Amino acid sequence: MMSPVLGMSFLALVLSGGAWAFAPIGGGASTHVSITEKAVLQKVTEVCRAIAESEGRDFTPTGNSAEELVQACLGPKATGEVSAAKFKSALNEIYIQNGQVDRDFVNSPAHHFNSEAFALGRRLITDGVASIKANIQKENFLAARETLGRVLHTLQDFYSHSNWVDLGYTEPYANLIRPDLPLENLADVKTPTCSDCANGGFCSNSILPNILNEKKLTSGYMGILSSAKPKGKCSHGGAADLTSSKAPRGGISKDERRSDNVALHTAAVTVATTATLQLLDDIRGAAGDNNYLRFMGVARSSVVVFVIDTTGSMSDDILEAKRVVYEIIDSKKGTQDEPSQYILVPFNDPEFGPLIKTTNPDVMKAEIANLTANGGGDLPEMCLSGLQLALTGAPASSNIYVFTDAIAKDIELKETIVALIRSTKSTVSFFMTGDGDGARRRRRGVESSEATFETYKDLALASGGQAISVTKENLPQATDVIIDSSTSALVIVLQRARNPGRAETFSFLLDESLNNITIYITGKSLTFTLKNPAGVTQKQNEANGKLGTVQTVGNLYRVRLATDNPTGLWEISMNSNQPYTLKVTGQSTIAFIYNFVETFDGPHPGYALISGRPQAGMPAMLLVSVLGRKGPASVKVADIALVTVSGSEVVGGTLEDMGNGDFLVTVTKVPAGEFVVLLNGTDVVSSTVFQRQSTTQMSVSKVTIKAVVDRSMEPGKPFTLPFTVMTDATGGSYKISARNDREFKMNVPGSIAVTTGGNSTGEMTITVPANTPSGTDVTLTIEAVAPGASDSNYAVLRLSVVTKVTDFTPPQCEVVSVSAVDCPADPAACSSAFWQLSANLTDGVNGTGIASLTNRQGVGNLTHTDLKQMVVAAAFNASCCSLTVELVAVDKAMNVGTCLYTTKVTDFTPPQCEVVSVSAVDCPADPAACSSAFWQLSANLTDGVNGTGIASLTHLQGVGSLTHTDLKQTFVAAAFNASCCTLTVELEAVDKARNVGTCRFSIGRNAGPPSLALSIPLLVCLLVSALFTTSLRDLLI
Repeated sequence: MMSPVLGMSFLALVLSGGAWAFAPIGGGASTHVSITEKAVLQKVTEVCRAIAESEGRDFTPTGNSAEELVQACLGPKATGEVSAAKFKSALNEIYIQNGQVDRDFVNSPAHHFNSEAFALGRRLITDGVASIKANIQKENFLAARETLGRVLHTLQDFYSHSNWVDLGYTEPYANLIRPDLPLENLADVKTPTCSDCANGGFCSNSILPNILNEKKLTSGYMGILSSAKPKGKCSHGGAADLTSSKAPRGGISKDERRSDNVALHTAAVTVATTATLQLLDDIRGAAGDNNYLRFMGVARSSVVVFVIDTTGSMSDDILEAKRVVYEIIDSKKGTQDEPSQYILVPFNDPEFGPLIKTTNPDVMKAEIANLTANGGGDLPEMCLSGLQLALTGAPASSNIYVFTDAIAKDIELKETIVALIRSTKSTVSFFMTGDGDGARRRRRGVESSEATFETYKDLALASGGQAISVTKENLPQATDVIIDSSTSALVIVLQRARNPGRAETFSFLLDESLNNITIYITGKSLTFTLKNPAGVTQKQNEANGKLGTVQTVGNLYRVRLATDNPTGLWEISMNSNQPYTLKVTGQSTIAFIYNFVETFDGPHPGYALISGRPQAGMPAMLLVSVLGRKGPASVKVADIALVTVSGSEVVGGTLEDMGNGDFLVTVTKVPAGEFVVLLNGTDVVSSTVFQRQSTTQMSVSKVTIKAVVDRSMEPGKPFTLPFTVMTDATGGSYKISARNDREFKMNVPGSIAVTTGGNSTGEMTITVPANTPSGTDVTLTIEAVAPGASDSNYAVLRLSVVTKVTDFTPPQCEVVSVSAVDCPADPAACSSAFWQLSANLTDGVNGTGIASLTNRQGVGNLTHTDLKQMVVAAAFNASCCSLTVELVAVDKAMNVGTCLYTTKVTDFTPPQCEVVSVSAVDCPADPAACSSAFWQLSANLTDGVNGTGIASLTHLQGVGSLTHTDLKQTFVAAAFNASCCTLTVELEAVDKARNVGTCRFSIGRNAGPPSLALSIPLLVCLLVSALFTTSLRDLLI
């Protein structure tokens, strides 16, 4: 159906040539991405608003950008900067996988609902949703997002590739996401469905009348390699579809807007969007609101990840790690810098792990307090195995801190670690409290000459982290780096490395948005001079200078700039003949995210993510998303370039502005060696220029390895994965290696023969243990090494283990009763009235049982009986300020059942007032004599037979005495007595629904001479002012 365009960067991208997607409508593209974006942002907005209402706070986004949505969702909760980088990255991950379905499964009818493959297409959706829910339950959010992207592509294609909207349906086909419901009224393979288009191309009204009249469901046949299709069947259509030239010719695809299908194309877009919302809502119900936001990347950016050596010599280091964690937790609580997640991975020898993840700071305190130093023996330890667990278990772009005093025993994992660093874009820093002499010691009778502390320095440099050598006594001074980095909205302004060292001056731009600017330098025997735009300088030996403070510990210099420093171009002059690194960081919501991509052809050509290193000898293409302080319109990008970290080469790229802060960047000649991405632009808010840099080093390769995940794994069953190795270099025997972070048994070919400039396919098998919990994710790294180790590349895949689901029926909910109550029409009075709902819920005799019961809408108190019972009785109590409640029941198979009820304001009629009599009196004309004469008014008031009853009766005007009978009576008799100093009275009656009725009467003064009191006949004063105003929120029944 819609474009395979990648990420937000493709919202405006239209390739020249054949029809490949929904074409622009009204200035905006109707693509898979635009449909997904609209639905995702709407659902996230709903969830953020629901959480805000439950917490009693406002939710008021200043705009509709990702940045403004996240700021409104997270900003009011705590002080500090709020970065949308994690949210934008999560969105792009979904979009990427959505688009790649058109490359990876181009000839699969089920993935596109082509060729009437309805049962198989639905199976892909329901299996995918089960995998998503299981992954979210295990907090494996990345695997869940990747599956979501693929599932949404298939779901959305149904409405473009089938005749659903041709049949007149305006709502989604709910049975596609409900495997317990049958797929009904399908056209069988022998039933003709289309007539021939005489022009050989698309035409209107090609579906046969009997198909439309009988509401038969069909879809177009698609043939990329063959024109064969059953007799009389519709085709998908288009130049790439070979079946469209075979009678009946034409096609029923609504992928693009054409003159023959304007209304149908628009209808397909609308229904596909609604269907996407429904599927997202089902996932939300299973996940719960808070986990749903984490799944979507709406969380504070800071994540604390510790990888700690627990061998016998590490007791001091463990105590310091504990102190740092406690300080982060205690000092940053209640701010945006408070970590959204804590991760701990201990390692020893030969054991390592387990990986401990928690969002609860008290749990993290307890876990790290339980660490003890023991074991070990020979000096090298399983450091890289622990680091591998952290890289695969932590969110992308995490800051990981490794504490060790020994070299790595598992040096064979080094290339796997580099691949994971590049894949996750995480930053790894090492705190090394030993001397690295283990490289010269024998272990297990083998001399280890490879593993030294240089291994850690290489990995730190590759990731953009630091390798800090420090004594155990001085370690507490070095860990300020962790506290600096444990912050939201952390950005890199500049990072460079020199090996060997040399004298060199580096310049960098500081803009107005930056806070907490810190410079880190690692190296020995070095000097440096820092200079600001005004020419003021400070040297490395000035601990407290004019520009900031300099702290020195081990091989680390930490320079924290003062807050009053000017913006503009700064310089730092370095001088050393020893290797050194330089890194300038700050805190800002102006940032960027990027991915290397490649083009692909087919019926729906587009761009796909490059899992490994980009291809050598070809232009490099990047998709770059820029985030501003107030959305994408608040930044202007000047240039984006690739820069060598260890050299001085800068290669600019050609920018194509895709709108919405997204750019397609093409770099014709890629720098040799390792490079990073550098971006320069202008902050519109402050009119200052800014500079940002990526951290992860990348390089190109003439080797390519590709594999596609087309399904989840099942416990106890082997999983076969084909892969392909390609090369633009000399052929030969390519060494193949593969590792997974769960240590599942694998059968991997040791090598594969590839011809010069050719490709070859291999196959590996992974055996999943039978006791593996559903929702477990597995990170698989495959590496191909060219003959002579002259080149290599890798692919990183994420697979999910999902137990086969047999319970597809959601829990059922029945509203038993609602307490008799009439909520006031005036919202200002809502807190004084209450209502209660009672409901029964069950998962049926054959169901797995209800696992959780929550209220998603409605602010109130939910109670229920034991969830283990066959029928669960629930009661929801709320004030009339919360008129709607939605109960969400999730069974153990993650099926979601809901119960939505809205109580109404049913009494809109104000009380009625009738003046029955006024006592005979002549009030004196002289006001000075008014106090000697009196009068009385009698009135009847009622709220009617169907009213809620009068709650109060008072007089607004008039100084006198008001009495009345019992307000509980249908008719209330009232009497007002006053002197002639009060000539007017206004009675106000308010019923229990807060409707207001008034009764106003005035008596006149006697202008003539004194006379006998006159008998005034019965007066009837109808309601003079019975004004009733009400403000109702939108109600959903």
